[in-house]
Amino acid sequence: MAARVNKKRSFLFVSKVLGKHIPVNPYTSLLSGAALAILLYKELVPQSGQQMDKLIQEAVRGLLDSNYAKEAYEKLMDERLIFAFPEPIKFVGFAETATALGHSMYRLFDDGATYIHTTREDIPDLRPVIRFEEEHSHAVDHRCYALNEDAFAGDGPIVLVDDEITTGKTTLNIIRDIQEHFPRKQYVIASLLDWRTDSDEQAFADLEAELGIRITPLSLLKGKIEIQGAPILDHTEYAGQTGNAEHAATSTVEVNQDSPGIIDCHLEKDASTFERVSHSSLSTDGYVNTAPYLKYTGRFGLQSADNPALDAEIARTAERLNQLRSGQRTLVMGTGEFMYIPMRIAAELGPDVSYQSTTRSPVYPHQEEGYGVACGVTYPSPEDSTVRNFIYNVEPGQYDEIFVLLERESDPERMKPMLDALACLGCKNVHIVYFNGLTKQENKGARI
Repeated sequence: MAARVNKKRSFLFVSKVLGKHIPVNPYTSLLSGAALAILLYKELVPQSGQQMDKLIQEAVRGLLDSNYAKEAYEKLMDERLIFAFPEPIKFVGFAETATALGHSMYRLFDDGATYIHTTREDIPDLRPVIRFEEEHSHAVDHRCYALNEDAFAGDGPIVLVDDEITTGKTTLNIIRDIQEHFPRKQYVIASLLDWRTDSDEQAFADLEAELGIRITPLSLLKGKIEIQGAPILDHTEYAGQTGNAEHAATSTVEVNQDSPGIIDCHLEKDASTFERVSHSSLSTDGYVNTAPYLKYTGRFGLQSADNPALDAEIARTAERLNQLRSGQRTLVMGTGEFMYIPMRIAAELGPDVSYQSTTRSPVYPHQEEGYGVACGVTYPSPEDSTVRNFIYNVEPGQYDEIFVLLERESDPERMKPMLDALACLGCKNVHIVYFNGLTKQENKGARI
């Protein structure tokens, strides 16, 4: 658990498998999505029950023992599951935290599946297929940009994937929006944790009756929580530091000057085979980023036929980055919504590699056994200076090297606060990897 800096919700379950706030074995994160996929297959293909129960046992063993995570994940992937339904099962992952979880759940299927994740980014050239709000969040607006206009068409099941369901209001919002434009009979909500109260579950039953649909919940852990007291709020606005020194032994460092750390950058020519999507984004502070997106992140939609191309691109990139490794303890860091591809690359870099991602979630750091966030640094996002990003639980000397993977490069001046924050992590070798650079702009970093 950790204390969230949020008036709407004061607590945070800090996942040991998700790879957001705590570094994890990348196979552990991939396995958590795969385990949800097995639960889904058992639900939709009842005759597979006995076989799926054996795979669930493997998944649980791998989730409890990180040394077994890779073997368990590979056993699940070897099943090469296929949905033999009239139309593909559609997976939707919630940004930013569940983009990789949804992708890894979808990826267990060799055929018969599509995937898209919501995004908080504004892409003016594209019209969102759906749009909804996450009421408790610090960043409420979600959009889905599907290059295929039929991404939500049909009447087959839609699987909504989130890392945690506390009240389920977000899920109800998106179901209403989808049902209004793309009506169907069946939805599945998949999550690592399901904490809904009896009244929350009744809200789902009420929506089922109102819309004439069926909603099936799947989770790796289900339970009840009770919240007492009120949030601890400082009298000043949260600006990157902890709000109350009594409740935080280690402050979140606000980086606003040159830092003493060293960033070891490697410059390479842009030789990526990753397919691009040439659309610009517009931030709330007016910044237009013209660097292209990657096509197969999930932001613009995927189908099973795309998987081999993405797998090949990931393997090629991991091979190149592996040549840059010089230490034994390596951290691969995804950024924001860009989680799944970095996670997969981390998994293919070999042993002694951990994975985690930057996050938008403001949390009070506090050094105490059992508390989820011991330390952190914060900086304005290169994409949008009105948005703060955070890196948690990276102690000085914890890693020999860190690879920071960014989908897109931003203007050098906008990148500087992030680079300063990375320099504060106490790791001398920090590799900055841009998958897509800005046009005609030579900036430090490894352009993949």
